[in-house]
Amino acid sequence: MKTITLSGAGKNALSTSLMQRTLAEVRDAKDEPIFLTGDGDAFSAGLNLKELSTLDVAGMTTFLGTLEELVKALYEHPAPVVAWVNGHAIAGGCVLALTADVRIARRGARIGLNEVALGLRFPPLTFAMVRARLTAPALERVLLEAALYEAEDARTLGLVDVVGDESLARATFSTLASHPRDIYAATKLVLRPRLEVSEDDRRKFREDTIPYWASPERRAALLSLLERRR
Repeated sequence: MKTITLSGAGKNALSTSLMQRTLAEVRDAKDEPIFLTGDGDAFSAGLNLKELSTLDVAGMTTFLGTLEELVKALYEHPAPVVAWVNGHAIAGGCVLALTADVRIARRGARIGLNEVALGLRFPPLTFAMVRARLTAPALERVLLEAALYEAEDARTLGLVDVVGDESLARATFSTLASHPRDIYAATKLVLRPRLEVSEDDRRKFREDTIPYWASPERRAALLSLLERRR
């Protein structure tokens, strides 16, 4: 069994280096169960906007490509993945929580996908994962409202499964990890097919989405947002 802790500056904001390190840990786990949580009092505050505001197309390709790889690796991990959402899980942080088989959130945590409010488009594989994890009515509300929800409201919407404490998260993890590994993996694969996107979506991602994220206008907007948060 392996514990993976999201740890970085800005309340564990997802930088290229943090995502690459986490991806390596997921791959190193192979077929071992994963307990995913955040360092300190936050799960993850989302994508590292400070880094994003500096990236050109090449840098953005690496950044978003790493995010897509990490989402796929966690979502398709053959063994149990339990997320202990020990604090706020915002935007990209919420995305990573959604990849888990079971998500248990601390009371008081704020959780949501506020990309639309930030003016950010979802990469295709990440969007496919989010769509697979939420019911259609909840998906529309969560994405278009682009709000951050208290843990109980997040549970109602399906962003998390349970509101509880770390001991409950650990107990849940132990229970899932005790199941026969081969049967768990086979059943999970039936329930959760591999994430795939069309070649057309991949092309749009390369030719449209990445340049949009790296555009001077979008980078200026992110800088403005960072200034307002100071």
